Amino acid sequence: MAEEFNTDGMLDMYLFENGQLLEQLQETVLEQKDADCFDEDSINEIFRTMHTIKGSSGIMMFDNITAVSHKLEDVFYFLRESHPEHVPHVELVEHVLEVEDFISNEMEKIRNGDPADGDSSDIIADLNQFLEKIKNGAAEEGAEPIPENVHEEPKQFYIAPVATSASRFYKIYITFFPETEMANVHAYKVVYSLKELAEDLLYSPEDIISDETSSEVILQEGFRMLLQAQCTEEDIRKVVTEGYDIKQVDIYECKAEEFLQGFDFGSQPASVQIDLESSVEEIEARKEASDEATVKKEKKPEKPKMAPGDFVIKSKEPGKQKKLAKDKKSEKASFISVDVRKMDQLMELIGELVISESVVLQNPDLKVPGLNLANFNKAAAQLSKISTDLQDVIMSMRMVPLTNTFQKMNRIVFDVSRKLGKDIEFVMVGEHTEVDKNIIEHISDPLMHIVRNAVDHGIETNEERLDSGKPDKGKVTLSAKTEAGKVWISVEDNGKGLDRNKIMDKARRLGMLDDGKPEEAYTDKEVFQFITLPGFSTNEQVTEYSGRGVGMDVVVQNLQAVGGTLDIESTPGIGSIMSLKIPLTLAIIDGIVLETGNSAFVMEMSAIKEFIRVKEDMMIHEPNGDEYIMIRGECLPVIRLGEWYGLKDYKQTIEDGIMLIIAVEDKSVAIFIDNLIGEQEIVVKPIPSYIKKVKGLSGCTQLGDGSIALILDPIGFIE
Repeated sequence: MAEEFNTDGMLDMYLFENGQLLEQLQETVLEQKDADCFDEDSINEIFRTMHTIKGSSGIMMFDNITAVSHKLEDVFYFLRESHPEHVPHVELVEHVLEVEDFISNEMEKIRNGDPADGDSSDIIADLNQFLEKIKNGAAEEGAEPIPENVHEEPKQFYIAPVATSASRFYKIYITFFPETEMANVHAYKVVYSLKELAEDLLYSPEDIISDETSSEVILQEGFRMLLQAQCTEEDIRKVVTEGYDIKQVDIYECKAEEFLQGFDFGSQPASVQIDLESSVEEIEARKEASDEATVKKEKKPEKPKMAPGDFVIKSKEPGKQKKLAKDKKSEKASFISVDVRKMDQLMELIGELVISESVVLQNPDLKVPGLNLANFNKAAAQLSKISTDLQDVIMSMRMVPLTNTFQKMNRIVFDVSRKLGKDIEFVMVGEHTEVDKNIIEHISDPLMHIVRNAVDHGIETNEERLDSGKPDKGKVTLSAKTEAGKVWISVEDNGKGLDRNKIMDKARRLGMLDDGKPEEAYTDKEVFQFITLPGFSTNEQVTEYSGRGVGMDVVVQNLQAVGGTLDIESTPGIGSIMSLKIPLTLAIIDGIVLETGNSAFVMEMSAIKEFIRVKEDMMIHEPNGDEYIMIRGECLPVIRLGEWYGLKDYKQTIEDGIMLIIAVEDKSVAIFIDNLIGEQEIVVKPIPSYIKKVKGLSGCTQLGDGSIALILDPIGFIE
């Protein structure tokens, strides 16, 4: 049967669920990478994860993923059952991460429409060797051998019933969460998992693969199974557990006669009603053994068992939800997976709604004298409130925590430190900080480069740290926090720090220093910014991780693409801090609309420090044409926006316009404009690609009167 069904409809669900399982697997492993061994809960979790991936990959006929996941499952099956001591923990962590990498790469091939053709033979051979090593160690300690974790290909699931005196019979009822997608596939995974225990296995609905409508039946009426096996109820629950998709598992042991009666399916819409407090009789021992001596043994009190008719489908009472009578469990939080493209489309529609709202509320027809707009203003206020609430909800849907991104950095630190032979501790702070999904996609690469540099450049070797009297273990701290509509992500290391003299020497050789400016006039921050320029690297030897002069320039370019900046602080011998400052979202911002000449511009409100009216005697004019202004003892450079962009008809006299003070980190600049129009929510639109990139512009938007305004980029004026 497994060879006949079409798997196309299941592929998205397979990739989504296994992707989540692999993320959880990596998080579990990295959390305990520095421990002496995995705890029991982690061993069970990793075993279940591999068991699930093995089953779903077997269904989808990805044989290489099935084989490698089954082999890792073998390892954790042995660890779970035998509890061996002196297991090489770091080696085991590397094996698990190697398997996770292999499966992730194969899933990426599948996602791109390519065949999953990776060769897993080397990984399986390494796992076999590792398994033999820990088995031999357990044998030397005198541990009893455990049965093998045997895997059979899923060819057929109905096995001829050959009952023995050791056989036991169970009726199993599984309830899935109402929001579970493709419940028939999940039911098939349960069947596939139980097959290894089963002597005989029947289930209803029967056509769970060939008939997609069986998914609705399973959600409404549950999934029923009849199992004959030589195992206990506890053994079954180890394989079939409540969790991600399964809401409840009910297992009832019965006699062979009841088992052979099968299921009595009625013709009406039905639900399983099991009334344990009604006329259900207590049945005798679970199995009457042929040996009379077993009857004489003291029997423990058993829970009420089902009478033969209790598993019959009964008509559902009108208006009542289908459920087991004994289901008292709390409801699971409801989640639904949505295509990111649909989320982007919804965000675009919200943006258009904001623009349309501005068009309506700022319509020139409303300015006609004598109009009574009391009712209109009330309706407009209600509309504005609803649209604002709608924006907040949509924005919250797009916000995702940095946890997965931070975990990837944890993996990078582990891999690179192992290859470089450095003992490094990795600490995460504020990993639950939420950021727009598009922002996360832009910062993943920059963050990876910075973390690699911290491990490669920043942290010294173990011998160097010992010679300098530092703690044996290096430390890399990745932290995140939100502040004033921005998110700060910092990578801090306790390494050797940046060498100012070395950076200046390299900058001098490359001709990066300004003519006429003495080297002593450069601040530390200005010197450290040299390492972000293309082709600049202080590492003389090219390695796998650094020395090619690329990396930090990519960091800055990617950050600037999302309106972010990079700040570098370093103390020789103490360490360095690389801080990324990025906006929480790129979609809708609070902005100030301003005017210069006949053109409208928008500046993000968070970048504006203050507005001031100035007098000519506050200005300082340099012979080369540069202008400065003294404000409360601080001298700021002045940029005339009209002159900057070559506009016409802008105000020339300082006292006729307004000075806009903008600040980015510790740098400030004064921008001279003609007028302030007002505050407005701005929908950010990218500047079309056919327009040449202009310094100081980051996008455009549509105003309420239908005109286009350019969005100013404060970083472009300060650099």
